[in-house]
Amino acid sequence: MEFALVLPVFLLLLCGVVDFSNVFYNEMTMQNALRQAGRFATTGNTLPNQSRVASIIATAQQTAAGLNLSSNSINISSNGIGGTGAAANAGGPGDIITISVASGVHMLTPVIAPLFPPNGTYNFTVSVTFKNEPWKP
Repeated sequence: MEFALVLPVFLLLLCGVVDFSNVFYNEMTMQNALRQAGRFATTGNTLPNQSRVASIIATAQQTAAGLNLSSNSINISSNGIGGTGAAANAGGPGDIITISVASGVHMLTPVIAPLFPPNGTYNFTVSVTFKNEPWKP
């Protein structure tokens, strides 16, 4: 009798731990990927045969540790104040650059998924803001 009363609560807690661990892993991995991309962006460097914006997106995708970061989901913007010429949206020397991504994590267990309507997905946005270094344009 006691087992029948405790089992549903135990399973709910277990499913919650599994799902929220997955959510936190995804969110922290994306935060790290954007932080690395932002640190790369502040230097003004580019990867071979790529524009500055494409280089920043490629850096974020490479450091995302297996998560699917499409180039369409990454938003790069700058204030365009400090530099002499902004390279696309990546800004120039001294500009403030913001990199953000909106994503969602589908819940793994059918017990927790109904708590996140409409389709069992937890949606979140991650962004970082850096000031570009004073490189020579």
